[in-house]
Amino acid sequence: MSHTHAPVACMIRNGMRIDRVYTRGGDTGETSLIGGDRVSKGALRLECYGTVDETNATLGLVRTALAQSAAGEQLASIIHRIQNELFDLGAELATPDPARRAKQPKVTQAHVDRLEHDIDALNPDLPELKSFVLPGGGWASAYFHLARTVCRRAERLVVRLAGEDDVGELPIRYLNRLSDALFVFGRWAAWKDGQPEPLWEIVPP
Repeated sequence: MSHTHAPVACMIRNGMRIDRVYTRGGDTGETSLIGGDRVSKGALRLECYGTVDETNATLGLVRTALAQSAAGEQLASIIHRIQNELFDLGAELATPDPARRAKQPKVTQAHVDRLEHDIDALNPDLPELKSFVLPGGGWASAYFHLARTVCRRAERLVVRLAGEDDVGELPIRYLNRLSDALFVFGRWAAWKDGQPEPLWEIVPP
């Protein structure tokens, strides 16, 4: 279920029951945050957790591509874990009240540490970079780079929200580290698949 349609459902992992796909509650351009506050669907907080949801959907493309990639055996389970973490992050961002937010699933420093462990485990395999990487290097690698850019957009939005409201320090830190990890995963997928990495070249006028 999309965070943008029903953030209240995102805070419960076990025993969640979804009886109706539509509620008509958003037909006037408003939706409910976790806690019951009604806000515009154009609000910055919704942009934040909606873009986290978009990052998650893009990782669905990654997982599909990994099924045909030599990198799939090692990376598919990592991506599955991250998709669950992004659901927790979406619920966290959909909850403006800090007291309520503290009682529900959220990203923690342990999640950030695990991303750093994933990066450190794969990065030594990769050739040294002497130029910026262009997205490409096979389907899995290209989708990783797409997910990375969406994740960076989510990070920028959460930084903006943090300037206006309390979001805590972990959401920004998690998204920053996740985008780093997706960059490394994309490079590693290209390497495992034997695909050359396209590199940035200055095009003469």
